[in-house]
Amino acid sequence: MKTNRLTVGQAVVLFLKNQYVERDGIESQFFAGCLGIFGHGIIAGVGQGLTENTDFRYYMTRNEQSSVHIAMAYAKMKNRMGAFACISSIGPGATNMLTGAACATINRLPVLIIPGDIFARRDVAPVLQQLESSSTQDISVNDCFKPVSKYWDRINRAEQLITSLPEVMRVLTSPSDTGTVTLCLPQDVQAEAFDFPEELFRKRVWKIERPRADLSSLHEAVRLIKASKTPLIIAGGGTIYSEATEALQQLVELTGIPVAETFAGKGSLRYDHPSNLGAVGATGTPGANEITGETDLVIGIGTRYSDFTTASKTAFQNPDVKFININIAGFDSGKHSALPLTCDARVCLEELTGLLADYKVNEAYRNHVAALSSDWDTKVTGFYTIKGELPVTQPEVVGVVNDFAGPRDVVICAAGSLPGDLHKLWRTRDPKGFHLEYGYSTMGYEIPAGIGAKMACPDREIYVMVGDGNYLMMNNEIVTAIQEGIKFTIILLNNNGFASIGGLSQAVGSERFGTKYRFRDEETGLLTGDILPVDFAQNARSLGAHVIEATDTDSLKAALVEAKAQTETTVIYIETSLTKGVPGYAWWEVAIAEVSQIATVQQARAEYVEHKKKQRYYL
Repeated sequence: MKTNRLTVGQAVVLFLKNQYVERDGIESQFFAGCLGIFGHGIIAGVGQGLTENTDFRYYMTRNEQSSVHIAMAYAKMKNRMGAFACISSIGPGATNMLTGAACATINRLPVLIIPGDIFARRDVAPVLQQLESSSTQDISVNDCFKPVSKYWDRINRAEQLITSLPEVMRVLTSPSDTGTVTLCLPQDVQAEAFDFPEELFRKRVWKIERPRADLSSLHEAVRLIKASKTPLIIAGGGTIYSEATEALQQLVELTGIPVAETFAGKGSLRYDHPSNLGAVGATGTPGANEITGETDLVIGIGTRYSDFTTASKTAFQNPDVKFININIAGFDSGKHSALPLTCDARVCLEELTGLLADYKVNEAYRNHVAALSSDWDTKVTGFYTIKGELPVTQPEVVGVVNDFAGPRDVVICAAGSLPGDLHKLWRTRDPKGFHLEYGYSTMGYEIPAGIGAKMACPDREIYVMVGDGNYLMMNNEIVTAIQEGIKFTIILLNNNGFASIGGLSQAVGSERFGTKYRFRDEETGLLTGDILPVDFAQNARSLGAHVIEATDTDSLKAALVEAKAQTETTVIYIETSLTKGVPGYAWWEVAIAEVSQIATVQQARAEYVEHKKKQRYYL
């Protein structure tokens, strides 16, 4: 057997650059490169390997958590057919990636995390940044990644790479098991040389298969659909990842079954399709929530049924409701005691279309859905309508940006009150046009995600919509965008506080306590003083961005025109109302104090108890 004498760090880089994926006959390199920040625990091992392999590009980020968010957004836009490796030193550099690791796994997105680790030899312990334990020496902070990783390994001997690296790729390229993969590399082992078999570094193509559903289960699904009077499809992220949107449209147009969309599934059907009810669940439209309350059959496609989708298990009120779940992951396809179709979504929808050729929903049901869809679009126009008051409302800003954006342009968001408004209001015309991270709803995701999305789709305009709270969490990656010449547009909405949590606080009776950006009042001791004098525009300028300040909708429109003409990352700053948004049309459970001296909390608790009565198990 021919061998290559390489260090562990060199071997890891050489292996990664030779991994490819193929689906439907289209082959592509899986890894786009490496993101991270060098430290003593990584620079002499993997860092040296990157120095020798400059065709495997290294991107310097400003925060290790940002690295993972960039990688996530890239993988999301690539429909999980591409990924990044994220490296860090040992200690704080590694644990900075924990939030990102959880975020990637929850969102079912492939990210490879390679944190440096303490010396495997142990003879110099405790080393800088080492966590000591009195009960074991076989532990480091990297063990924290175990519960948030789909695969976790620590390489204590060089030859362990030979069996570990293929497992890394097996999980990363698995549509059902993908998420964060963590490969811990002790800094001494990284620098050790070993005679690795040449075969380990050959070009390897991982075929992404499209498994079919069990035939008997498929026919049972057809029977259930044909027996249904008011079926409803809930399109989740798996619809888009499997590139099943065209197949979904064909099935819908054949049968008339309406569609409601989760955050990850928004864009599965064009917003103006008469069978599209729009957003579902806690942030859903009135029409979608009416139909979910009445439907006798839910057909879930690629959804994990989060509490936002199910309105905290109050959405499906028909006592005879049944579920069919089309999902690549058996874990998700069995939820709600469903008939599980554990398979690829596109293949399944194509087969269902053939088997349902003689089935159509009742014409009255189809017309009612179309009317609900049209009514909501009229309401959206109303929210978009310019009121002429200052500060402008968040829905007005959404409307201006949506009207300006092209059909293939992408909006990115993750946390705050914006996701709910975008879920209801954004008129999506392309399956990749709506990029929301709402599995973990991670504050600070948005700006790094703009980088990852643009790298994945350089021909699309990227619009990152972010509130002041999120901006302050992770604005430093503007520097990375400037360094790499990656251009996207950030619309920064400043309402001087946390609008989402503030609104929730008010809803639970806590009267927006601790949610506004204000000085502490010397008399009361509360954060109720004057507004903090944060100059967001000047901050963005200091990071290298081109900045445009807008004050109203007319100047916002002009700013969007100017931003599109720019060649560097641009920040559009505008102040918005803290309290004026889109109302909610469904319930979401947040526990409320059972005992309180505050009258508003007592009232909220009484309403909470009433909502709880509608919750149910689906057995």
